Amino acid sequence: MEITAEMVRSLRERSGAGIMECKSALSESKGDPELAFQILRKRGLASAAKRAGRTTSEGIVSSYIHPGGRVGVLLEVNCETDFVARTAEFQEMVKNLAMHIAASQPRFVSREEVSESVLAKEREIYLSQARASGRPEAALVKIVEGKVGKFFQDLCLLEQPFVRDPNQTVQDYVTAVAAKTGENIRVRRFARFALGETLSSEATGTTPPVAEQA
Repeated sequence: MEITAEMVRSLRERSGAGIMECKSALSESKGDPELAFQILRKRGLASAAKRAGRTTSEGIVSSYIHPGGRVGVLLEVNCETDFVARTAEFQEMVKNLAMHIAASQPRFVSREEVSESVLAKEREIYLSQARASGRPEAALVKIVEGKVGKFFQDLCLLEQPFVRDPNQTVQDYVTAVAAKTGENIRVRRFARFALGETLSSEATGTTPPVAEQA
């Protein structure tokens, strides 16, 4: 199948990858744009893994106040150099992440921040629910772990579907930007405030442990 300039342009806008990378992915996928996008995502993850150990001592702290003033977010995202921190791509990403946090209400940056005590309580609840539903004992462990996985997807920022493109996770989005900038990017911490809510560091994500992100 012929790879047209329009196909390359469309894939490049979606993925943030370079022209030659897009052409290569489209050729490998035989012109299938969705498969080409997945190929680029996998390559981006591989590149991000190589960068993951590099120090992220720069970045920005950004804020977002939702119209009406009832929800606000404070967010810190790190990168390797001040040059990248000042680029339009990086700053747009941070703004988009802050808006996502306001809309999707994550409690943690990643699953590594979820304490064992929280997980133990969740597992206890899920086990009781599964038993009450009459499920056989042999299936309970699998059911509980499936619900724990859903818990991570619902409440860990990096595992949530990205509000601007639910076909990718927030981690996928961050990885795509990292691939475009060529630097390690780390979502360090956030705080989400909703008018009148009960204050809880565990519920708001105000004092989470720090986990390195690619």
